[in-house]
Amino acid sequence: MPGFFTRFALTTAFALAGCDAVQGQATRGDLATNPRLEVAAGAHDVATESEALRLVPIVDSFEFPWDIAFLDERELLVTEKPGRLSRVDTTNGATHPIAGVPGVEFVGQGGLLGVEVDPDFSENRLVYLAYSILLAPDARTTRVSRARLVGDRLVDLEVLFTAEPARRAVNHFGGALAFDRAGLLYVSVGDRQARDLAQDLANDLGKVHRIRTDGSAPDDNPFVEDPRAHATIYSWGHRNPQGFALHPETGALWSAEHGPQGGDEVNVIRPGRNYGWPIISYGEEYGGGKIGVGTHRDGLEQPLYYYVPSIAPSGIAFYSGANPKGGGSLTSWDGDLLLAALRLTHLNRLVLDGETVVREERLLDDLGHRVRAVAQSPTTGELFVAIESGTLFRIEARREVASAAPAP
Repeated sequence: MPGFFTRFALTTAFALAGCDAVQGQATRGDLATNPRLEVAAGAHDVATESEALRLVPIVDSFEFPWDIAFLDERELLVTEKPGRLSRVDTTNGATHPIAGVPGVEFVGQGGLLGVEVDPDFSENRLVYLAYSILLAPDARTTRVSRARLVGDRLVDLEVLFTAEPARRAVNHFGGALAFDRAGLLYVSVGDRQARDLAQDLANDLGKVHRIRTDGSAPDDNPFVEDPRAHATIYSWGHRNPQGFALHPETGALWSAEHGPQGGDEVNVIRPGRNYGWPIISYGEEYGGGKIGVGTHRDGLEQPLYYYVPSIAPSGIAFYSGANPKGGGSLTSWDGDLLLAALRLTHLNRLVLDGETVVREERLLDDLGHRVRAVAQSPTTGELFVAIESGTLFRIEARREVASAAPAP
């Protein structure tokens, strides 16, 4: 679609880099010197193997958008890595900055990351944020806080979780958030480039944590009776999970995790399981070389699906096309898992049969921009994606647009 998008040199450089190198390393200076995505007034048509789609720009003024969470059928929240949170009206693109956001350190892969709203948001107005902070000189970590959204301001900020130990490294913060059906909050923390700590239950790094909304550990967490372990740990042996989604039928937590050079993973997160990093991996060391013992070892979980070469998955979402609660219009995608891909710049669609991937489709790769987040409205079923260069899009079924036109 000539003229619709302007590709810039940084995109090409990122696409040729390894998995870690494409997780948002640009600085404020980089952003200032590279042209922002040019968005035309009209929509962008997209052909897929099963659906004719239309990509409609909603807002094109974000700086490093990272995550999306819906407030109601019209409005959603968007986090930006430099430390901004915005409320967006999806019907007209009106964007309102939110005051009172906690201070973050925008460095490397860190900044303001995941956002979730409380399951009882309509009553309590609680919003949850994951972000990186500098606790001391050269001591950074992942933190989760909650606050009440009053108008366009966060008030009554409470710190719920701070990953230990803090480290000098500026990558692998994790930052994914998701609520389960019991109202418990899952938090991902990457290995912070200290890979062996992912195999040690006496620290928080390289783990998925499960907490109550006050930050305490549920009594049935798998390691609450283990004196060696941190009680909030739910699963371990992770490298850097950045995407969470709850399966619409089973309620199980699924995750997308960055591998090293190759070996990105989709996992179903089960309590107490060890997902193997860095003992096993389908990736390799940067520059080549086997990691750990190879791809398998008894007692360690296999990924449900893995990518070689890496696609650098970030946000993920299940599509509920035929589900009345979802109300989506892309019915042939019902039950599929969608992954935002930073490397190879596309939206990844996995067609599922239970916990088996039947086939994979790569969408929107002609845009040439790193897809950071994907989310479906739980009330209207509308699907939204955010690209890292600053634009929030709505994805529509093109047949619906065509059907609205009068017959010739």
